[in-house]
Order: sequence, then C-alpha cells, then structure tokens
Amino acid sequence: MPFAYYDRLSPARQRIYRKSDAIEALLLPPGRDLGAEVALIREGLARDDVAAVRKASQQVIDALVAGFRVPRIRVRVLATRPADGGGELHGVYEPEDGTTPARITVWMRTAQRRQVVAFRTFLRTLVHELCHHLDYEMFELPETFHTEGFYKRESTLAAALFAQVDAARAESPARRSPG
Repeated sequence: MPFAYYDRLSPARQRIYRKSDAIEALLLPPGRDLGAEVALIREGLARDDVAAVRKASQQVIDALVAGFRVPRIRVRVLATRPADGGGELHGVYEPEDGTTPARITVWMRTAQRRQVVAFRTFLRTLVHELCHHLDYEMFELPETFHTEGFYKRESTLAAALFAQVDAARAESPARRSPG
C-alpha cells in the first residue's frame, strides 16, 4: 500500500514509486564479510571517536559499493545532528553532481542531549543513505522515494550486516570458551 504522498505524485513519478516499491530485498554482495569493519563502527561510537567511526564507515561503504559495482560514495561523519522544529536530521545522501562525487553525511550525536547515538541506529542510518545511492546507481531509478520496498531493502541489508557483526563477535577469541 503506497504512502499518503503517492496520490500527489505525477503519473510518471508514481511509476518510479511503484518500481521502487516492488524491490523488496537487498542482500549483501557475494563474498563480502564485513563483520569486523562494522564492529569497528560500534567500537568507535563507544569511544566517541569521530575519526575512527568515519574511517570504519568509509570502509564498510567502500566494500558495499564495490560489491554492488556502483560508483564510490564519500562518507562524512559529523559530531552533532542538526535540528529544527521538525526534529533531528540523522543522515543525508547527496547524489553525484557533475565532478562532485556522491556523498553520505551522518551524525554521531543527538541534537538535544548531545549523546552518542546507538550503534544500531547509526548503522541503519548509514545503510538508509546507501540505499538512496543504490536506487540511482544500481536500480537506475530517476528518483529515490521512501517506499515500503525502500524500507524493506534497508532492513534486509542492515539485518545482514548486524548478523555479520554478531557472528564476528561470537567468533572473537576473547569470547570463546576455553577448551
């Protein structure tokens, strides 16, 4: 079922919306085990280390775009989310513009309390912004809409990454029982 704004779209944009909505899953590219890199994001957030989170986020995105065979994206990780009367901004995707490559911007701290965001929230935001890039570059959609299909793609990819980081954590030598 389309979201409420669907009825306000032109017929051409409704076709794009429906095409996006029909793509319901986004699996990890074959051979991509990113558990260790995703864990570095979690560790950087725990230390409140912007540089470490930025580096690990770029590594994860670089591996994913290489696996999906789409153009690179520059990742910016900034400190505190901007906010206005409508709420806080979690992330922004800016498509390639001439000679300027595509860019994802995500923030590490909440606007109101200035607390480091939860790892799962941060990673989902990073994946969400990547999904906008994939709409343009992999699925060749002329626009990227927040459809149910979009959110399902985001969820399947994020779930796969969470599963990999959980598996990496379970296999860590520090977590193995002696024996």
